[in-house]
Amino acid sequence: MARGRIGRGPEAELVERYARRISWPVRITELPDRGGRMPALEGGAVLVALDETGVQLGSMAFAEKLRAWRDGGRRETRFLIGAADGLDPADRDRADLLLAFGSATWPHLMARAMLFEQLWRATSILANHPYHREG
Repeated sequence: MARGRIGRGPEAELVERYARRISWPVRITELPDRGGRMPALEGGAVLVALDETGVQLGSMAFAEKLRAWRDGGRRETRFLIGAADGLDPADRDRADLLLAFGSATWPHLMARAMLFEQLWRATSILANHPYHREG
């Protein structure tokens, strides 16, 4: 889930390219920049909010976190990317994990592309594909 629309452009193309490569079911939900209701989390779902104050995980650790949730019976992991003003405090508070891609603040379009690349990398790692070791 992301606040704001990605529209068309290089960032959208990059997100689409990685989304097509991910072997797990993926759905992108775009929420308005402000307001609107975040879809309810169904039983057992995990909410990960991207936030510059969150924990930084390497690709292997991120993949292992996803594996642990999956193998522990968590059927769904949702990722939330805030709008230009960041996350709503209530969304941050209800997240199971705050995840950062470094200490820099990233535009939500770039954060979305980086998230999809890391999701693809994680699924590759968990499938024992050597991709994560390349360049």
